[in-house]
Amino acid sequence: MSIHMYSFAADWSKVIKAISYVESKHNPKAKNGIYVGCLQIGPVMVRECNDILRKQNNPKRFTLNDRYNKDKSYEMFILFQSKYNPSGNVEKAIRMWNGGPKYSVGKTNGYYKKVMKALNK
Repeated sequence: MSIHMYSFAADWSKVIKAISYVESKHNPKAKNGIYVGCLQIGPVMVRECNDILRKQNNPKRFTLNDRYNKDKSYEMFILFQSKYNPSGNVEKAIRMWNGGPKYSVGKTNGYYKKVMKALNK
């Protein structure tokens, strides 16, 4: 897995595993409407990641099928965090994964608590 391919200081492995547990019980084939894979990634996230890569002049692109691949899903998570959470704030990372970059604290509280419980197991 090329988690460290982006110049980004945070080690997200424990947070990603906790989110993966909450989202899908680590099931890379999980589906919930338009959200799929272990991290339940939607088409908008794939487009966002490809836009970030394009702006970095990186030729890599993700496909919708990449959401079913654990390693590529983790890469998308890290790429998203590198843009919207460059300081590596764990609370912000969890809330953004649930509510997007302009998340509401109130609307993401339940999700945040579930992920923190999984993280502290």
